[in-house]
Amino acid sequence: MVYKDHWGENIEIRLSVIPTTHKEKAVMRLLSDKSRRFSMADLGLQPEDFKKMSEMIHRPWGMILVTGPTGCGKTTTLYSVLKVLNQRDVNITTIEDPVEYDIEGVNQIQVNERTNLTFAKGLRSIVRQDPDIMMVGEIRDPETASIAVNAAMTGHLVLSTLHTNDAATAFPRLTEMEVENFLTASTVNLVMAQRLVRRICMSCIQSVEMTELEEQFIEGMPKVKEYLEELGKKKDISKFKLYKGKGCNVCNHTGYHGRIGVFEMLVVTDAIREAIMQEKNADEIHDIAIAEGMTSMLHDGLSKVIVGQTTLEEIMRVVRE
Repeated sequence: MVYKDHWGENIEIRLSVIPTTHKEKAVMRLLSDKSRRFSMADLGLQPEDFKKMSEMIHRPWGMILVTGPTGCGKTTTLYSVLKVLNQRDVNITTIEDPVEYDIEGVNQIQVNERTNLTFAKGLRSIVRQDPDIMMVGEIRDPETASIAVNAAMTGHLVLSTLHTNDAATAFPRLTEMEVENFLTASTVNLVMAQRLVRRICMSCIQSVEMTELEEQFIEGMPKVKEYLEELGKKKDISKFKLYKGKGCNVCNHTGYHGRIGVFEMLVVTDAIREAIMQEKNADEIHDIAIAEGMTSMLHDGLSKVIVGQTTLEEIMRVVRE
């Protein structure tokens, strides 16, 4: 179903209905034309993370994984990458469920369970099409994981998504899918975890003093306090100023308008490869990545709070560390 909103944007609605003990429960997913126009520069990446991402997507082979829960913008991120890589002399093929947006110049395949066209079977066929770049909508089973990893080993750049809470958990997740550690270590180039938070409305943004309740909350969260002191270059939390939307016609009096990504970008270095080979757990891999310069999602989110892109409540709603 497609309709126009009051700004004249085409909005596609995807409806999911399930029966409950009393009535039916419905969830509507809204996909707008704005999302189709997203570029990598619009995602909300910090300059250093943008540089890492730009470097990794131009490698000729290997795997790039985007992780996070359903509805956190993983597909939008991958589409923004495809827009950068989409050149006339580059053969790009995707298999998706569903194909969310059409991209001119990219061969897109829709999964169809009725005809037995699964991610795994479609991926096998794609490999025979001699693609330069492959995008797999989601790695959800051992067969798909195995084919994707082998494709990444044989001269293809493979982009895909996983359902994990953070970047480091992607490695044990692949192990659960029966991918050998040495294959994971030699093929995965980058894992990016992400969440979506609401962006403060720029038409009614205002600076506000931190409340006593917020101070108490921050004092009880050592990591949050540490990051805020570092980012704000202040030791006294009470002197921090936060930003909120007052509410106006533009944001329908919610104080928020649009969304922005919060990211964690784990580049697979020699130290990370060694940790994968030694079967270290996700927490240990995460600590190694932080020591090597990775910015955690919480740190990235709080940096967006400091500059007034989102609120502290939004970050604490979706990000934990």
